Amino acid sequence: MRRNTGRIILGAVVGFIVWTVFLIGSDQIWMVLSPEWYGGHQIELESAVSNKTPFTADSAILIIAVMRSAVFSIITGFIAALVSGESFKSPLLLGIFLLAFGSFIHSMILSNVPLWYHILILLPLIPLAILGGKLKKQSPAL
Repeated sequence: MRRNTGRIILGAVVGFIVWTVFLIGSDQIWMVLSPEWYGGHQIELESAVSNKTPFTADSAILIIAVMRSAVFSIITGFIAALVSGESFKSPLLLGIFLLAFGSFIHSMILSNVPLWYHILILLPLIPLAILGGKLKKQSPAL
């Protein structure tokens, strides 16, 4: 039982690390591909958060972020299930980790972006991570 618990935790931790690498990496790619539009938006957001000044978020960029988060959550739920050898508990724990950390991050930008953005990023994290685990369950060859 103890070994299984360790694998469940390991799967969730690996999933969380991969999700974070995906997010930071894709953010950097977007900044390189579109330094003025995307990069400028991110720099202005960071400045607004740091200086507690008003900021008008670009809805298209926020929608891209929501879609990235959804895809990354499914993929890393799959990875958590693959690492742990089971398809529910590890993706669930991953989703809880993502929600806890995401809530902390979103608390810092709460007033800088619309409420719909927070809802569409945070609420699906657990269900999408679990969906990724279910996809792994349907792919027993891996």
